[in-house]
Amino acid sequence: MADETFSEPLDNEPVELPISDVLDLHSFPARDMKAAVEAYLAEAHRLGYQAVRIIHGRGIGVQREMVRQILGRTSFVESYSDAPAEAGGWGATLVTLRR
Repeated sequence: MADETFSEPLDNEPVELPISDVLDLHSFPARDMKAAVEAYLAEAHRLGYQAVRIIHGRGIGVQREMVRQILGRTSFVESYSDAPAEAGGWGATLVTLRR
């Protein structure tokens, strides 16, 4: 049997993720969340998404506040609000993007 070696990506190497209408921040280290949200929004807008959901979790609200600050200063964000209970409630934010 051949010995296969798998290497983990280095911390400074970007990892490409498929873009959908949902971004779950649970999989990102805290130090990368701001950049991940900004890049995700730009790419979702470029791809023509009109509505996306960002899952930041409930916790004490630190990630929610960081997401909302980014949304508030992003020119192509039309509006945002808490998700309905069945889509994450205050642990997720629904975002409407301008065309």
